[in-house]
Amino acid sequence: MDAIYRYQRYFYDASRKYYLLGRDRLLEELEVPSRGTVLEVACGTGRNLIKAARRYPDAKLYGFDISQEMLASARTSIKRAGLSDRVSVAEADATNFSSEQLFSVPAFDRVIISYALSMIPPWRSALDRAMTAVAPGGALYIVDFGEQQALPHWFRTRLRAWLSKFSVEPRAGLVAELKGVAVRRGLSVHSESVYRGYATYAVVTRPSDQISAPSATRRQRSLGR
Repeated sequence: MDAIYRYQRYFYDASRKYYLLGRDRLLEELEVPSRGTVLEVACGTGRNLIKAARRYPDAKLYGFDISQEMLASARTSIKRAGLSDRVSVAEADATNFSSEQLFSVPAFDRVIISYALSMIPPWRSALDRAMTAVAPGGALYIVDFGEQQALPHWFRTRLRAWLSKFSVEPRAGLVAELKGVAVRRGLSVHSESVYRGYATYAVVTRPSDQISAPSATRRQRSLGR
């Protein structure tokens, strides 16, 4: 990933705003509770974290990425925005991360995955891990490339060919996977196809009375199990 973003990181945000559709809607609809916490999986340049920090001024925000190059841009942007006291970033793998080890925070009120699952080959593992980081009463927000089913065939063909050059692949089974995981874990899921199928937008919510995985683990340890 560092090889891909070594130079792209300098113009990443300027170019992606034209086709990473739905990111700002996601940030507007987060509805972070007062003094809440937000985690972004694969935070890239920190663009979303900075926008969210400005929209929710009493929230604490965290993000991680596997690319040191992208994190270098994120740290610079966060410092320039004067948000270093509220936004923290670290290096980690989306398929195997511990938010408690990274940030000393076991679970978050909101978790974001924005156009990242389409770049992670073991995306189901990343999705599963992100869900364990959602606190009781919290939610996981996702936006990513959809199947473009209502768009012209020529557009879909060219878009997918172009995306493949950057190792990006729309996840055809995303909605089905979300529904399956929601059933197994007792969560609720809302998903919709937006922009004529260009993107998939989804929100997975954890019940407020459900113990999150990190909390359950600590409870078992306290009981000597």
